Amino acid sequence: MHILLLASAFNSLTQRVRAELRDHGHSVAVQLVHEDGPVREAVHRESPDLVVAPYLTTAIPKDVWSVHTCLIVHPGPVGDRGPSSLDWAVHEGADRWGVTVLQANAEMDAGDVWASVSCLLPPVGKSDLYRNEVSDAAVKAVLLAVGRFASGTYTPKPQTSDAGEGCRPLFRQSLRRIDWQSDSTATVVRKLRTADSQPGVLDELLGGEWFLHGGHPEPRLSGRPGELVATRDGAICRATTDGAVWIPELRPRRAPGGPATFKLPATTALAGRLSAVPEQPAPLHRTGHEDTWSEIGYREEAGTGFLSFSFRGGAMSTEQCQRLLSAYRFACSRPTSVLVLGGGRDFFSNGIHLNVIEAAADPGAESWANINAMDDLVEAVLTTTDRLVVSALAGNAAAGGVMLALAADEVWCRAGAVLNPHYRLMGLYGSEYWTYTLPRRVGAAAGRLMQDALPVSSVAAQRLGLIDRRIDCAPRSFDAEVGALATRLAALPATQSRINVKKAERDRVDLAPYREAELARMHRIFADPHHPYHGLRRAFVRKERPASVAADQHPPRPRG
Repeated sequence: MHILLLASAFNSLTQRVRAELRDHGHSVAVQLVHEDGPVREAVHRESPDLVVAPYLTTAIPKDVWSVHTCLIVHPGPVGDRGPSSLDWAVHEGADRWGVTVLQANAEMDAGDVWASVSCLLPPVGKSDLYRNEVSDAAVKAVLLAVGRFASGTYTPKPQTSDAGEGCRPLFRQSLRRIDWQSDSTATVVRKLRTADSQPGVLDELLGGEWFLHGGHPEPRLSGRPGELVATRDGAICRATTDGAVWIPELRPRRAPGGPATFKLPATTALAGRLSAVPEQPAPLHRTGHEDTWSEIGYREEAGTGFLSFSFRGGAMSTEQCQRLLSAYRFACSRPTSVLVLGGGRDFFSNGIHLNVIEAAADPGAESWANINAMDDLVEAVLTTTDRLVVSALAGNAAAGGVMLALAADEVWCRAGAVLNPHYRLMGLYGSEYWTYTLPRRVGAAAGRLMQDALPVSSVAAQRLGLIDRRIDCAPRSFDAEVGALATRLAALPATQSRINVKKAERDRVDLAPYREAELARMHRIFADPHHPYHGLRRAFVRKERPASVAADQHPPRPRG
């Protein structure tokens, strides 16, 4: 069938639905919706067999849904309605949830049900759930609904008045507000996780109004409720009534008539105001089950090293790249034959940190520093010859993050992850040794991947040779699956032979020309204030539409 996807943004779920529908043999077009007009135009242009809306914040016009079958993906079980479904689920501590595919009609979220799939909700942030458990359930529900529609024999089921919670209101800031004088750590963390990536929790801090983003419990530190007691890895630690929480990111409240604000590492946002707050680093080498939060950690098991990292939104600033490189060098000093890079859950990496770059006094200079720090990290992985390195992608990766993964000897990927191995939509040529690693893995397809600038599912990535192993498991099981596979790899007699062959092969390759050629082109981009990259970066960070950029820099309308 030919399917038209309508979406308010080409977000992670829209990308995954498109990629998986393509894997199942459908042709797919995507129309981003900012107002009614493009919907009608897109339907007229595409003449789709079916319309699917994976992520849509506006209603489909009646003259479209009354003529064409339009399926809406709602991130809630049957009977749940309203714009804040997942917010309410996290707020109420639901441990099981669901995704429903229903037919558009005159009443929001009230249409007949084509498919519904349940999922578990572990205690993590809303956006993490959306990209993982909810995304898995959504894809299953969409494929089931599309199959039922294609059969021509299925009749969708009407929603009954007593099903689910009914229509619940928008989850407003009044419900999110933290009372530092009375809220426990568990309560604060729950409120932060409910707001997670968007919209954040509005709060007052050091004389300003900020949206707090992300939250992790801290059981060992304490202080007066509301007091800042420590910093770590760019985050601030704030005391609760019975402990403390780590808050990784802050976003200043937008001033009336002022420019859009954006998230930054908390210590960057509060630069110059934290001189009295001590830095409390966490141990890198984890020998037990430490329950304190940090962005980077290392552990060993049965001759295998595991270097895990988790950066908010997958973005890696200059400083984060440097810390991860230092940790990588430590991991390489350990007596292991296999080193796993990544693991955990959610993002692997999305490359350079555009928000930190946008906030810099000289964004061009910070872009240059950031890309060189990424290159240093990738080079360290590429030149590791005394052990096998495995990249373990629990979640999505893009741009330089994909190239970081490809620097390893093997790439293992959770089945639900989506890869975007390109830079073009940000107006960049790219670096991180992509001109060496990408053709080495996919051959002539490298040029097409870069030019098409479209998301790749794990199935397509394995077929192309981007990844070596696809692990079909729930997000919560990925770490254990990777651990078992990696320790088995370390125990194989052939592993040492592979290491010897690898060293001989790498000794014959001169990587310097690849880096020099890539960086020469990137430097010209960063140094030119009129290059489209700067406008595209600014629009991306501030969630605005680019005012005027080259025609080939607009997000694609994927077809085929």
